[in-house]
Amino acid sequence: MAQNLRDFASRMPAGGRGAGTALKVLLGAGALMYGVKESIYTVDGGQRAIIFSRLGGVQPNTVLAEGLHMRLPWFQYPVIYDIRAKPRKISSLTGSKDLQMVNISLRVLCRPNALTLPIMYQQLGLDYDERVLPSIVNEVLKSVVAKFNASQLIVQRAQVSLLIRRDLTERAKDFNIILDDVAITELSFSKEYTAAVESKQVAQQEAQRAQFLVEKAKQEQRQKIVQAEGEAAAASMLGEALTKNPGYLKLRKIRAAQSIAKTMSVSQNRIYLNSDSLVLNLQDESFTKGSDAVFLSQKK
Repeated sequence: MAQNLRDFASRMPAGGRGAGTALKVLLGAGALMYGVKESIYTVDGGQRAIIFSRLGGVQPNTVLAEGLHMRLPWFQYPVIYDIRAKPRKISSLTGSKDLQMVNISLRVLCRPNALTLPIMYQQLGLDYDERVLPSIVNEVLKSVVAKFNASQLIVQRAQVSLLIRRDLTERAKDFNIILDDVAITELSFSKEYTAAVESKQVAQQEAQRAQFLVEKAKQEQRQKIVQAEGEAAAASMLGEALTKNPGYLKLRKIRAAQSIAKTMSVSQNRIYLNSDSLVLNLQDESFTKGSDAVFLSQKK
């Protein structure tokens, strides 16, 4: 703007005291407007600013919050930091306690400590996360994963994540970095180890199936033994009942006749058979002849 005023003044006709005064006023107003513009700056939401002075360097105790601020043009300029948490995904290839290679990935939410921004700017600059996080994440992952076997990393994943978060948070504090969250997003092993685990799972399933078949065969064998013992006991009791009371045989014949008669009564077919063959001759003398013969032979 000052340059535009100078150009405008150069095009004005020379001569007269009034023209010189107008030129000075224009130049002064232009310089004032330029100074005001360069003296004011804004810190947006979620940001903090520190002041670097060309005379004294970084002001160590000055951290400016959001809003409108003043500075000395050319002598001072603000350095803006974004203090909102931002995600970083970092992967590392490390070894477990049983010497298995593990590829593990972490998602880290990090932000700078707003109270120590002047020190961070002097030591790390604006790209603090690029400078610090990859190295300390690899360091912590290698130290924590080395305490667990490959199988423990899967079964005790929550405990592993908790140890990584605790150690990584403490390590980041040395660089004035705050970690809001640390999570394991990927945990994979080598192809050889994965194939070995799958083969082991298949072998265990086959062994469990074979054990199930063996137990099933044993149960079926016990069932047959119990069934045979029950049939033998039933036959023995039936023989004993016939021996002690021949009337039991008559009772069985009567029940058989009832069953046959019930079946024939509900059948729509017409059947003409001998009642002796169907055990329906309850009133005949031949019906009781067999059981009486058995009873008489027992008495003799």
